[in-house]
Amino acid sequence: MLNNITAIVRQEMERIDSVEILMPALQQAELWEESGRWGAYGPELMRLQDRHGRQFALGPTHEELVTSIVRNELKSYKQLPMTLFQIQSKFRDEKRPRFGLLRGREFIMKDAYSFHADEASLDQTYQDMYQAYSRIFERVGINARPVVADSGAIGGSHTHEFMALSAIGEDTIVYSKESDYAANIEKAEVVYEPNHKHTTVQPLEKIETPNVKTAQELADFLGRPVDEIVKTMIFKVDGEYIMVLVRGHHEINDIKLKSYFGTDNIELATQDEIVNLVGANPGSLGPVIDKEIKIYADNFVPRFK
Repeated sequence: MLNNITAIVRQEMERIDSVEILMPALQQAELWEESGRWGAYGPELMRLQDRHGRQFALGPTHEELVTSIVRNELKSYKQLPMTLFQIQSKFRDEKRPRFGLLRGREFIMKDAYSFHADEASLDQTYQDMYQAYSRIFERVGINARPVVADSGAIGGSHTHEFMALSAIGEDTIVYSKESDYAANIEKAEVVYEPNHKHTTVQPLEKIETPNVKTAQELADFLGRPVDEIVKTMIFKVDGEYIMVLVRGHHEINDIKLKSYFGTDNIELATQDEIVNLVGANPGSLGPVIDKEIKIYADNFVPRFK
């Protein structure tokens, strides 16, 4: 079965003029340090040392290595566009999903990398690859729905994932019955209604909130519905502190946050950092402060009246 699947994948890749290669699974740390991902990739990157103490990684993906190969071998823009692919074992120390065999520490993946002289060429190859994957899933008999997805810190302007629909799947998607729009929950945007108002304007008042740690606890303390509470959280983005506001019953999507700022280097500020920064505990945070800090609000927050 595996041979049959890989044969179909190879046929469809060759159909769009992709060239098959095979790169080493063991990669030098220097390539990852050059791209900045040696530290940013996190615990999913499986690292090891040789007998001389040199650092290596078992490849979870091959952007660094294939880019190094092409920049050394490419002589002219006339050699572009160029699409290279491989079918090879990958290694990622990821959390396993609730069900199934996906995301094991070692798995077989087909990965492809394309190089272009201009955006128009890139867009054409993207569409060619999209159609190739559509044919692959049709030929192997998998009911897969293409959905708009988050591209991550190194991704481009648009990304699609092909989701195999299952009642016990590990991801959640949203889709429209009135159009062909579909997206995973990490990328989907909520419909924004700017004229909707939830409550009336009240005078500003300072209130002590002892031992309050969550938006729900604050709502209970004030005797108000949690959806009338503004949840305030402080993050550190590339070393700079920022404040993020959402409605009390909403959660901050860290993947969307990373995509918005274009970095994976985002972490929630600790209690000590928050106290030193604004002079208040996390449960007493709010957007009205006398400190110089950038504030970012979800679209639904400014609607409060």
